[in-house]
Amino acid sequence: MPVVRVAAIVVVLIASGCTPAPSQQVTAAPAPGPVAAASTPVPPPEAPKASATPSKAAVAKVPAAARPPAAARPTAAAPPPAAPAPASPPPLDLKSLEQRLKDTSAIGVLTKLSLKNQVDDLIARFRAYHDGKQPPTLAELRPAFELLLMKVLSLLQDHDSALAKDITASREAIWGVLADRAKLSKFT
Repeated sequence: MPVVRVAAIVVVLIASGCTPAPSQQVTAAPAPGPVAAASTPVPPPEAPKASATPSKAAVAKVPAAARPPAAARPTAAAPPPAAPAPASPPPLDLKSLEQRLKDTSAIGVLTKLSLKNQVDDLIARFRAYHDGKQPPTLAELRPAFELLLMKVLSLLQDHDSALAKDITASREAIWGVLADRAKLSKFT
């Protein structure tokens, strides 16, 4: 008898266009015996989706006196104005960045010397590019720049996260200095 009630409720819900939420869907308990073991579960039928606005035919059937005035009809609410984007900190100037890297205790002395040599090599490659020597091209220099930057960030991230955050925010500004001959010559 309970199976018949559940089936009747499901039929009424489907007929009215309502379906229970997926977590609340009612499933019939399997009947005891060999018939239940042989049957496979059948997913519930999908209910037709209701339109948010009534069709013109449905509106035409409602007498004009029963319809709410145009001002009382629900309208789509305007989306709330977007919140202004938080101001990003200005990129570091390279002299300040260089000094902060020298002063940080997050990187050991020998690692700092190794990084300085790698930075000098990368700057030399950028100068060769600006002097017209091919290779390297800017497309070839970008991965080397990114790799060196990631190496520095990985060394800083646990012990000097503020400097790592500032370097990340200044990534494009640093690239802009290295990629521009005039800016690079002013820096070094």
